[in-house]
Order: sequence, then C-alpha cells, then structure tokens
Amino acid sequence: MQRAVNMLLADRAELVEANGEQIRSINLVMDAPLVVRLRHYVRIPRNLPMPLSRRAILTRDGYTCQYCGCQPGREELTIDHVLPRSRGGRTEWENVTTACGECNRRKANKTPEEAHMPLRNKPFRPRFWAMALTNIGGHEAWRKYLQP
Repeated sequence: MQRAVNMLLADRAELVEANGEQIRSINLVMDAPLVVRLRHYVRIPRNLPMPLSRRAILTRDGYTCQYCGCQPGREELTIDHVLPRSRGGRTEWENVTTACGECNRRKANKTPEEAHMPLRNKPFRPRFWAMALTNIGGHEAWRKYLQP
C-alpha cells in the first residue's frame, strides 16, 4: 500500500478502487488504494530471473512439504537441499525444495533416493512473471483485473 500511495502522490498512478478506509495526514485525506493503474506502461522483461529466497521457494512449492504433502504453515516449513550441501549440492532453484521439519530431519544428509523419500514435484527455476502472478491472489477485487 505504501508504494501505491507514493505513486499516487507523485502522480505516476491513478486510483481505480479504494478499500473503504482513509489515509490521513496533517494536510491530506485520501482513500486507501486497493487497485491503482499506472499512467505510463512499464515493460517487464519476460525472461527476468526470479531471485532465490525462502519466500519465493515456499511460494513455488505452494507452502507444501514436497516429501509428505503436509501444509503445516510457513513458520514450520524448512528449505531442504535435494543433494545435500555436504555432498556438493548448491543453493540454486533446481536443488532446493520445501520440507516440513520432520521430513527434513528424516532425510538428513541423504539424497531422496537413499532416504526412500521421493519428491512430489521436481524443483525448477520459475520464470519471474509466472511467480509474480501466482503471488498476487491476495484480494478478491484484484481477480477481475488479471488476465485468465
């Protein structure tokens, strides 16, 4: 919301929908933005790589343990190296996955094959635009502005 308000104040965006609340300062009262539209198109390259982060890995894997399929919550999930770092595994998109604490401890310093714990989905490098679209679905009002 802070970014949207800054763009509105700089006249780089216009308010499309408000969320019913107001933002107040000493000199200004404005509707809190829910949907804004940029005044000038900003081209985002489709091949822009997605930065590797815990949040991005959890989003890619749907906040689900890739070994047992449970969804204990963001705080309970860990990031597991498919090929352990002690065996030369690197921290990259194709070698990290989401695991619950129990599965991560059970797998320990083994590969999924050695631990007899097959992965539900093979780790992959997401494209930036695909990840950004899957990350949006927070508010129902946004859905009508997204392309199917």
